[in-house]
Amino acid sequence: MTCIFCDIVNKKIPSDIIFENDALVAFHDIRPKAPVHALIVPKKHVASVNEFTTEDAPIIAALMFAAPVVAEALGVKDGYKIAFNVGRKGGQLIDHVHMHVLAWPDSPEGKKEVAPI
Repeated sequence: MTCIFCDIVNKKIPSDIIFENDALVAFHDIRPKAPVHALIVPKKHVASVNEFTTEDAPIIAALMFAAPVVAEALGVKDGYKIAFNVGRKGGQLIDHVHMHVLAWPDSPEGKKEVAPI
């Protein structure tokens, strides 16, 4: 089965890349749920957070450390939300781990109600 995120990682599908390093790639979500909505995707294919092993600890750390880098690259200074959807019942639509970075920079009170991501 083809994985759309693997195709983006391997540059088979074009995307608006925000950040990339040896472990992951970040790009704009094509169906944003907030004014700022990016996805951070590990280059290694892991279907779900539930499938991470202790050997994947560097990937997990890379995801966390990339969040503020991506937020800053998108001009977000006052706060943002990060989220993982895990499994179909948790809202995961693509079977490749990805972290959402969402922000509402023009809202004086911050986060607004958002549809499930």
